[in-house]
Amino acid sequence: MSRQRLTAIADSLRKDIVGGCLLLIVSVVALIWANSGFGAGYESLRGLTLGPEALNLNLSLQTWAADGLLAFFFFVVGNELKQEFVTGSLRDPRTAVVPLVSAVSGAVTPAVIFAAINFADPAKLHGWGIPMATDVAFAVAVLAIFGKHMPPALRTFLLTLAVADDLVAVLVIATFYTTGVAIWWLVTAAALVGVFWFLQTSTFLDDKPVLRWLSYPPLAAAIWFAVHACGIHATIAGVAMGLCMRTKTRPGEQLDPSHRVEHLLRPWTMGLMLPVFAFMSAGVHFDGFGQTLGDSIAVGIICGLVLGKLVGICGGAWLTTKISRARIDPSLEWIDIVALSLLASIGFTVSLLISELSYQQESFLDHAKSGVMLGSLLGALIGVSLLTVRNRHYRALMRWKTNVS
Repeated sequence: MSRQRLTAIADSLRKDIVGGCLLLIVSVVALIWANSGFGAGYESLRGLTLGPEALNLNLSLQTWAADGLLAFFFFVVGNELKQEFVTGSLRDPRTAVVPLVSAVSGAVTPAVIFAAINFADPAKLHGWGIPMATDVAFAVAVLAIFGKHMPPALRTFLLTLAVADDLVAVLVIATFYTTGVAIWWLVTAAALVGVFWFLQTSTFLDDKPVLRWLSYPPLAAAIWFAVHACGIHATIAGVAMGLCMRTKTRPGEQLDPSHRVEHLLRPWTMGLMLPVFAFMSAGVHFDGFGQTLGDSIAVGIICGLVLGKLVGICGGAWLTTKISRARIDPSLEWIDIVALSLLASIGFTVSLLISELSYQQESFLDHAKSGVMLGSLLGALIGVSLLTVRNRHYRALMRWKTNVS
């Protein structure tokens, strides 16, 4: 294949809409396979373990996809957020604070709703953290496909909210769903992130660019391993490194490291890493509507994801703008935030992880996973319906402006 052809493919994969389509296609394939007569083969495939046992890295393919490959995507997301905070729409604190507050309220409200529904049964109540998290990969993919003409500020709002939302969920996992965090590994990870930041911001290796770039892969691997070993979801390593990237050019540079690395990694994350992650994560076995909707665990998760995210995110954003000088981006309207909050109800990855940490009883776990699938699907369908209407509005507005000019 010619270099020109490879460049064209890479450029297409840098577009959210192309990566989003790949993500949804492989998700549907995984879902159909998992619920077909060949479902046992799918479970065997993603349960296959690889890695050295001596380093406690003999992990299943599903875990490698969710903790390993997804870390690259979170690095790209964290890097993009750093650009927005430094030079983009989030450089104004009044705009940045709204999605951050919405993330917290959008995580707390679903947990409260789940707890209210399952309050009478302590065994089921343990899953209160399941509907808290937003799956940023799936949510961004849906927005890219059905919101092509939406203002760019909506995507930035979603990225900020989803990453902050996941950070809250990770803190919940570390505090309530693990036996404890290995403090020394956590300190090691923080120190290594400090080294990563130093290499980015200092001029220490400016005269040795080859040595600088050769040092990054082993350093990134060490950071990932330390975060994994301390008991925190390893994708946080990607976010931390992304937020440390330098976004300003120095004399002699045509492009800063942040944009240079994004240009390099985005085709791989959108074309390979995210689809593999989706294939390994989306194959949830579905027990049927009757059994699922008859269990309070599933009902609590569905209500938490759909209603909780809607009320929590919109309510948090609205209240923040009323009691402070914060505001949503001028290019957005409140109905757009409603559509976004429904997309935020897509909660596959971390929600499934918390489900497995919450319940040992197989029936509880099956209902929890089915609830995550149905809640995510319901929220996505309602969100897509509203998003489609808003997308038409902005497309018509764009055409009107073009004709006027």
